[in-house]
Amino acid sequence: MTTNNKENMSTQNLAIDDTEDRSAITTPEPALAAAAQAGQSDASISPNEEENKKSISTMTGHVKDAAQFGKVAVIYGGSSNERSVSLDSGAAVLQALQNQGVDATHFDPKHQDITELRDYDRVFNVLHGRGGEDGLLQGVLQWFDIPQTGSGVLASALGMDKVRTKQLWQGCGLSTAPFSLLTADTDWQQVVNMLGLPLIIKPVHEGSSIGMTKVNHLDELPAAYATAVQCGDAVMAERWITGREFTIVIIDDEAYPVIRLEPADITNFYDFEAKYNRNDTSYYIPCGLSAADEKHLQELSLAAFRAVDAKGWGRIDAMQDEAGNFWLLEINTVPGMTSHSLVPMAAKARGMDFDTLCWHILSQTV
Repeated sequence: MTTNNKENMSTQNLAIDDTEDRSAITTPEPALAAAAQAGQSDASISPNEEENKKSISTMTGHVKDAAQFGKVAVIYGGSSNERSVSLDSGAAVLQALQNQGVDATHFDPKHQDITELRDYDRVFNVLHGRGGEDGLLQGVLQWFDIPQTGSGVLASALGMDKVRTKQLWQGCGLSTAPFSLLTADTDWQQVVNMLGLPLIIKPVHEGSSIGMTKVNHLDELPAAYATAVQCGDAVMAERWITGREFTIVIIDDEAYPVIRLEPADITNFYDFEAKYNRNDTSYYIPCGLSAADEKHLQELSLAAFRAVDAKGWGRIDAMQDEAGNFWLLEINTVPGMTSHSLVPMAAKARGMDFDTLCWHILSQTV
């Protein structure tokens, strides 16, 4: 598995719609996102975007000197199934911080004693998957009284558990795709009767679409379950939502411009290959939604983020069905962080480059 394709987004596939999606722009902010992505000069920036940039400057301005951060451990690598992805993300963050004079060092818990973290003043967590975004690392750092980026123990543990996240959202009255827990003894016909076909099988405690399979026919269910259960003992089936897929980046309790994802094979899902090993997935900012629908999706995502008690930064994935209804899929509390990933893409649409983004996230710990 390669490590240089974290949420692989080649420039030619970052689509700034000039026709269909632009017709949906009725407020300045999506238009500013398009301008930022298209690389327009400052001379063409509207007063609203200038205000937006001032806002970003204010957000990042409370830490003026890299020395205020002290000694920083950028934690990435680890032993999860997402190790290769984490190595790619973490290296980009480390370089961005070092570019700005931060005393940042790579820390890999696969090869280093976790107690060595006591030697650091704060942690930038880019440890994807189990051990890094499931509450374990968060608990250790809390015990050591070391400031860390992102969510704490509760939100991390909930966010890594797809079923409990969805149960929480349901209890809060937030729309999330119907699902069912599976075991080796599950009656597959009953699952189909409840969720319909197609549906999608997922490991409950994995990220990066690892172990996921789209099921089109009843007889495909046992094999899909066998694939997912290799990643752990908890497996779920989720109703397949036919429609458009979106991701919503949240930083400082604010939803950034929505990104629409479109795999080359629109009959399939945004799987591991589409995320990391292919360069034919398209990404749209503006996302093509009306201003009202984009605002509604941002508000739904913020409610979902807050319900889990997530903090600092993260990402919500959602679908819009053919009837126009939005459905929450899952939360990512330690998203990908290369210069081509979804979080940096949304930040860039707000006028924030990658180095500034990394500085800003780290400054949340001060």
